[in-house]
Formats: sequence, structure tokens, C-alpha cells
Amino acid sequence: MKKLAIFGLSALFAVPAMAQRQKRQPQQNTQLERPKLVVGLVVDQMRWDFLYRYYNQYGSGGFKRLLNDGFALHNTHINYVPTVTALGHTCVYTGSVPSIHGIAGNDWFDRTTGKGVYCTTDEGVNPVGTDDRKVGSHSPKNLWSTTISDELRLATNFQAKVVGVSLKDRASILPAGHNPTGAYWFDGNTGNFVTSSYYTHQLPQWVSNFNSLKLGEQLLAGGWNTLYPISEYTQSSADNVEWEGLLGSAKAPVFPYSNLAEDYRKNPDVIRSTPYGNTLSLKIAEAAIEGENLGKDAVTDMLAINLASTDYVGHKFGPNSVEIQDTYLRLDRDLEEFFNYLDKNVGKGQYTVFLTADHGAAHSVGFLQQHKIKTGYFGEGAQREYNTRMKSKYGVDNLLTSITNYQIYLSDELVEKNKMDMNNTVDYLVDQLNKDQSILYAVNMKKIATAPIPEPIKTRMINGYNWQRSGDIQLVSHDSMLPSGLKKGTTHSVWNPYDAHIPLIFMGWGIPRGESNAPYDMTDIAPTISALLKIQFPSGNIGKPITEIVK
Repeated sequence: MKKLAIFGLSALFAVPAMAQRQKRQPQQNTQLERPKLVVGLVVDQMRWDFLYRYYNQYGSGGFKRLLNDGFALHNTHINYVPTVTALGHTCVYTGSVPSIHGIAGNDWFDRTTGKGVYCTTDEGVNPVGTDDRKVGSHSPKNLWSTTISDELRLATNFQAKVVGVSLKDRASILPAGHNPTGAYWFDGNTGNFVTSSYYTHQLPQWVSNFNSLKLGEQLLAGGWNTLYPISEYTQSSADNVEWEGLLGSAKAPVFPYSNLAEDYRKNPDVIRSTPYGNTLSLKIAEAAIEGENLGKDAVTDMLAINLASTDYVGHKFGPNSVEIQDTYLRLDRDLEEFFNYLDKNVGKGQYTVFLTADHGAAHSVGFLQQHKIKTGYFGEGAQREYNTRMKSKYGVDNLLTSITNYQIYLSDELVEKNKMDMNNTVDYLVDQLNKDQSILYAVNMKKIATAPIPEPIKTRMINGYNWQRSGDIQLVSHDSMLPSGLKKGTTHSVWNPYDAHIPLIFMGWGIPRGESNAPYDMTDIAPTISALLKIQFPSGNIGKPITEIVK
């Protein structure tokens, strides 16, 4: 009886204790939580330092909103060469590198046909929205790996909607993946956005309606002048320097550009090299959200946006120009307006956005020379010169068939026909190239593993080498050396931080606030989004989720 009483007393105290423990347990989610919409913003040719170079002139709702409300990864690098547009967009969305995903450059040399290949050209599809096959006959057929957009479609049994938009065909097509809802790019001949029969046989009504607005014409109606008094552009060189190119019919690279309205009527393509090309891209992105009802139901959708005018302006004027500074200040305002649009139409905290770049850019040679920083040109007449040397050695003409993407292709056909040993031939040419004082390294890519080249350059060369599409020899120039003949503006392609150090910021649903200087690679973006959405990594992925983002 005594034991029974003690048991009863224990049970009496145990019941509230058990209830309290049960009460303390966190409530279990019964539904998978995801954002309504994922928005990828890839700012073409955006160097990492542009986040802070113009920081004091940015407003509170664009780049500063990203930095203050999001999580910024300040030590993110491109982990392959060459650092060019098609590779950058493909890497961001596949988490993979050219060696695996197959996009070896914007263009590459096809050994079987002896012709150049453009990354998205597909003669098997027809243009839609234009009659120009060069403009419209494009698809992702050359892409070997899946993208995060593909994986989202697969994970939702193709209920998720995916749209890619850009002024550039490749920057719309490759991020959107193999089976998107749609991909649209700008036709510089007409000022319209177009697509191909790979996706649809008729432009959706919302695209036709957008084209009918003639927004490009409206945006350039007033020309282009600086947003602020030009005296406030203290982060830039003088407005008229010899290393800047010309825009439209302008006789000098000087503000204001008053003839752009007339220039656009003659050639709509001119809008690409103004900040208004970015405005146009964000406006068609908004039209896509409305036209496809993105972010409107329980299934997560994805919108891949490329802001390409930063690249066109950068190529023409260089990264220290008043033009590029004004382009970023105007982009900051455009981003603020776009984020406000998302807040209103998708819901603040209901979408996830990431902003990054496909590559950076070098300083103009003229700019560096003016400031006594070592620079120069390389590669002038290289193909002709080295073909002459090879003929002198082997008695065979035109052994070098192409030099592109800092890579040299030798003719398999001529080597085989003349019963030459390819490895020995490549080694001889490498030895000759390494005597050139403008070249830092020339490497036989089949022997890269044993080449005396430091990291991270060696790994980036390996990652960028696609044995079916890349050249036999990879060239690496000295720092700040640009290809010969590039007297105006700038370019990109190399491993150096000015080309390979990119911004990366996540913001919105599921993203903590903060920043980090821990090292990450461009290939880490796709698995991070995949982990956030709880979907499979893309098929060729080699990256890892950024655990500071996805805890």
C-alpha cells in the first residue's frame, strides 16, 4: 500500500513535468517551406570593388539594401579560365566548370568541321519574333549539364515556372536551362525581345505586348547625361580620354550623348552600350512576372536576369570612365525600383534573390600607362608568326588553325597527314611560346598535371579545359596585359582578381544578414540555392553549399 502511494505521488508530479516537456518541443512543420520566387541577378562584367567604389553615391534601396539586409560573400572567385560571359552564366547555374558542362567559351573551334562554333547557335531551330536566323536560331543544345532551373523543374514535376531574360542570347538561354518556361533575348535590329522554336512557335502575348510598348525608344528619347553634376564623378578619369571608345554617332566620348534618340531609330542595338539597356532588361523581367504569374502560387518559380549593359559600357569605355560610374549609379536606382516591385507583387520576405557577376574586367592599357602601372599588349600577329616557325621546323604550313580564349588549336588533320607526333609538336610550340616575354605561361594541356605552375592558376586551367572543345595549349599573359589592338576600352578572360573576383550577395527568404571573407568559388552558388530549396544539385555540380547561408 505504501509503494502504491509513492507511485501515485510520483505519477502526480510526472504528469505536469511530461506536459511541460511536450510543450517545450518545437512545432514540427508539416509542409515543405520554400520561397515563392528565386531571382538570379547576374551583373555582366561587375568587378567586386564596384560594390564599394561608388558606395557613397548609392541610394538605400539598391546595392546598399543587398549589403545591409542580405549576406555578402566578399571573397568569391571564378575557379576556371577563360573568364568570359557564356562560361560565367553557365557556371553560376550549373555549379560546374567548362571541363564538365561543355560550354568552353563564347565561341570555340570545332576540330571536326574546321569552323568556329558559337555557344548557343542551333541551326536546327527557327527564330521566333524575328526572321533573322543569326539572331533567333539558338538553344542550349551545347550545354551538357543540368542547371538549378532544370532541377527545380524536375523537383516539382515541371510545375515550377522558369524564365530567362537578357539582352544577350547566351545569358538568357544558358541560365534558363534545358526545359524552361521560356528564354528571351534582345534583337538589336528591331528593338524587340525574341526567342526560338526550341521553346515555342509563337511569342507569348505578354512578350508581344511588351515589344509593342517600344520602351527602348522611350528610354533613349532624352539621350544620356550624367545623373549628378559631372564634378561629382570623382571616382572616374576625365570625361574625355584617348583610351575610351565612341558611342553611336558621338564624335567624342563626352557627356551629354544627345543623339541617342536618332541613333536608336537607325540602330536599336545602341541601347546595349547605355545604362538604359539594364532598365529595359528589368522591365521585361517585371513583364515576365506578370505574364507568367511567377511567384503567385505554392510552387517556387525562378527568374534568371542578366544585366548586360554594364559589360557593353565597360568594353567600350573601360572601368574607370564617367560612363561606367554613371551606369552603376543608374543601375542602383533600377535595382531599388525592381526590389520595390518584388515587395509589392511577390511579397517582401517571400522571394530570394542573389546577385553576382559572370566576370570582371581589366583596367584599360592607356589608364594604367598614365598612372605608371606595368601593362602592355601581347599576341600581335601570333598566329602568323608561330605558323612561320612551325613551317620552318616541320615543313608544314598552317599547323596553327585557331587562337581563341587564350588557347591555341593545332590541326589534327595536318599532324596526322604528315605523320607527326602531336605531343612532340605541341611541346615544341610551347617551348617557343615560353620564350615570348609577354607570356607568363604556355602549357601543353595534356601535361598540365606536371607543369610547374602555381595554384590557383593550375587548377583553374584544368577546370577550364574541355578536351573535346578547348585548344591544345593554354596561354597565360603577364598581369594587366591585354590582347593586341585593344587600344580602346577593356576586356576580360584571365585568372587575375580584376577578372575573377566577383560580388556575391544573397537576400530575402531564408537568408540571414551578415558578411564573410571566407573563400568561396563561383561553383558554390548553384548548390547553395539547391540546398535552400531542398532540391537535387545540378548533374555536373562540383561546388558545395555555402553553410553560412544555408545553416
